[in-house]
Amino acid sequence: MRWCALLVTILLVFSVIGDVFSDGTSLISSQTDLVEGEGKCEEITIPMCLGIGYNLTRMPNELNHDNQEEAGLEVHQFWPLVEIKCSPDLRFFLCSMYTPICLKEYNKRLPPCRDLCRRAREGCEPLMQQYGFKWPDRMECDQFPVYGGEELCMDQNKNESGSGGGFPSSKSTTRPKHNKNNCKNSKNCADPPGDRSKARGRDCTCQCRHPLIPLGRDSPQYNRSVAVGGVADCGYPCRETFFNTDEKEFATVWITLWSGLCAASTLMTLITFLIETERFKYPERPIVFLSACYFLVSIGYLVRVGIGHENIACDGKVIRYSSTGPNTCTLVFLLVYFFGMASSVWWVILSLTWFLAAGLKWGNEAIASYAQYFHLAAWMIPTIQTVGVLLSGAVDGDPVSGICYVGNMNMENLRTFVLAPLLIYLLLGTSFLFAGLVSLFRIRNVIKRQGDDSSKADKLEKLMIRIGIFSVLYTVPATIVIGCYLYENAFHDEWLASIACPCLTPNRTRLRPLYSVLMLKYFMALAVGITSGVWIWSGKTLDSWRRLWRRLFGKSDRTGAAAVLIKTRPGKPPPQYLVAAPGSASLLGPTGSSVASASQHHLHHHVLKQPPLSHV
Repeated sequence: MRWCALLVTILLVFSVIGDVFSDGTSLISSQTDLVEGEGKCEEITIPMCLGIGYNLTRMPNELNHDNQEEAGLEVHQFWPLVEIKCSPDLRFFLCSMYTPICLKEYNKRLPPCRDLCRRAREGCEPLMQQYGFKWPDRMECDQFPVYGGEELCMDQNKNESGSGGGFPSSKSTTRPKHNKNNCKNSKNCADPPGDRSKARGRDCTCQCRHPLIPLGRDSPQYNRSVAVGGVADCGYPCRETFFNTDEKEFATVWITLWSGLCAASTLMTLITFLIETERFKYPERPIVFLSACYFLVSIGYLVRVGIGHENIACDGKVIRYSSTGPNTCTLVFLLVYFFGMASSVWWVILSLTWFLAAGLKWGNEAIASYAQYFHLAAWMIPTIQTVGVLLSGAVDGDPVSGICYVGNMNMENLRTFVLAPLLIYLLLGTSFLFAGLVSLFRIRNVIKRQGDDSSKADKLEKLMIRIGIFSVLYTVPATIVIGCYLYENAFHDEWLASIACPCLTPNRTRLRPLYSVLMLKYFMALAVGITSGVWIWSGKTLDSWRRLWRRLFGKSDRTGAAAVLIKTRPGKPPPQYLVAAPGSASLLGPTGSSVASASQHHLHHHVLKQPPLSHV
């Protein structure tokens, strides 16, 4: 069988060599821009496309595969059709899509011609329909340029088409041929000034192209204002398309790791609170409720591990765009959003109570008297926010983490329901915190100037250090999370538009989010829960857990006040106590009774140190 020759149709005027010498600077600069915007030529490594007629390709390809490994996994799904030779043009057509030719002298893409696509489709589509398969929408033939039109395209030599699809290696350095016309008329140029979109043809039309998913009439999302890059009835796939398989797997492990650590740390804080409730008084008690909120937030992330990414964040093959009913998506949203916002409100309350105690000199009892109002604000405000999100139908899936939240696909919802509240909470809490720390510094300076007991100043300094550390451990992650949301809000629409409308970016460069920024966002969203245990890391916490251990495993605790050792002299009976009979006169008379009652009242407030009874 003779080798199949590769025919590259030519409309780009290559007869402007004389113009190159006269205006070589502009041509060189434009060529340089093209080279910088595209990947370099690389050897074809996909087995099915070896010996196709050319040896070099360039990534990303027409289907937005970033490397040949990704392209090879998909194109080899068509290998059975190539083997049975349903069409002699199928192999060449597939390779022109998945491994487009790369010519060093021509720095633009060469898509397959429309006739090549139709010949491959006419030969193989009937066989595919017999087995229940349809011709892929992203390979629709009408989107490709016509042979002999304004845009260059690839086709096989119709007289020598065959399964080989190639030509001898001595001819593998084919160059674009000259057009019959010259480039003096801008209409004959490949990129006429001011009209590049017309020259590029289908590349400048915004389409629901792979990896985006067209929404048919049978889709529940059809005609519901679902759009990507301005293309209506076009959905984003269930899993993130900007990252490769390794990055997706690492994201799953990363989020699971930190959510598990957050759950463990906050659970320890909650158990410590239940063991010794009286130890946690205002103004520090809001830390416990803040930890409880982060515990439930981490549970929301961990639910995804048990139920699965697709069952929570996806609606079939498309990411979930709206969830209002009682389902797992709504449940995860409630855990992550409601308790996430409640934790922010508790942070504001914590800063407020610290300010009341340090700045306004309020006591524990005075602050605790307003506890019901603190709880009302901490739970009512997030409830109003959550109801607003549900009524707006703003709950959507996250293609990276696999949870349901708000503002993943709609940046207006992100600004309204996430960014605005978080900024307000952070500013309020930071203001109260700063005012409280300033008051503590003033008190510390007064104590040192008066020359009082140095232990008071030391205790105050330790308290200031603990408050400062905990404040940094909250404000820094909260600020970084807000920064990550601002980054998404600024560039999210551009990322999606670069898929649907490649010509919007120079040289068809596909924009993508920074992977490290997204991973940082998920870590910082859980970091506060992990570090919430800093406040309880002390010797008292260890003693509380020791007592719990002894209670659970039956070991008695004799270290408390219940065990009293009374030492007496040998042979001397223990002291006897005289108890006056009811109604009898006291030995001390009225005065003695008043003293006794006063002493009894005094014992409620002070611990009296008495000498051993043996010395009495």
